Amino acid sequence: MLFMAILNFTLSGAIFVVGILTLRKVSQPKEVVFALLPLFFALHQFTQGFVWLGQAGLINPRALHMAETLFVFYAQGILQFLVPLAVWLLEPKGWRKTLIGILMYLGAFLTAYSLWGLATTPTHVSVVNGVLYYDNPATNHIWLGLGYVLTTCGSLILSRSIAIQLFGWLNFAALLAIYFINPYGFTSVWCLYAAVVSVLLYFYFVERRIAFLQAIREKQHGLSKKLKTELEGLEQRYPTFRQKIKKYNRLMPFD
Repeated sequence: MLFMAILNFTLSGAIFVVGILTLRKVSQPKEVVFALLPLFFALHQFTQGFVWLGQAGLINPRALHMAETLFVFYAQGILQFLVPLAVWLLEPKGWRKTLIGILMYLGAFLTAYSLWGLATTPTHVSVVNGVLYYDNPATNHIWLGLGYVLTTCGSLILSRSIAIQLFGWLNFAALLAIYFINPYGFTSVWCLYAAVVSVLLYFYFVERRIAFLQAIREKQHGLSKKLKTELEGLEQRYPTFRQKIKKYNRLMPFD
């Protein structure tokens, strides 16, 4: 248990650093929510580290209860609205944005229901088959689980961005694998996996940042010295992105 706590704290620290770097690549306000996901996942795993410490009897019951509550409220409640909201804000107008918007409203309903259930019914946390098992009768329903997968992974897969689609498919594949291999870890193991995979979003925002700066350069016929230096540095570090920018701007135009 102590090893798992250390693992969660270590991964949390690494993902937190990547989350800060990702947030620094934001070019438009509508990108902020999606860019915050790695940071949120990092804090989430930090919380789970304390859950492991509590299971080992290294922190008092009140601190354990607080950590369990924070973890499960985010994992089982907030994510199913937060993810489609983040994707919807990024998506250009069109049928994809409409479908993601529907999932966002569905996620809002599921989040409200889940948070109500989690707030009114105690969550029992135990270690089963080597993983943390978060059991709450109010949220332990197949229809709620299917809605969770649909709103989180579905909204990602519907995006026009290939990078976001890949993030969605990777998470969907992990959910299926965890469900069939060790369903007790559906909440804890998947959130750990999603946190690790979320570091890939940094490269998505690097690509967006390059495209954004190039778009400004073309429209305004030049950049400030600071932005010009930033663009040149990004193009040198990520030369392969330069070949994809024109196609990228066509798929995900900047407003």
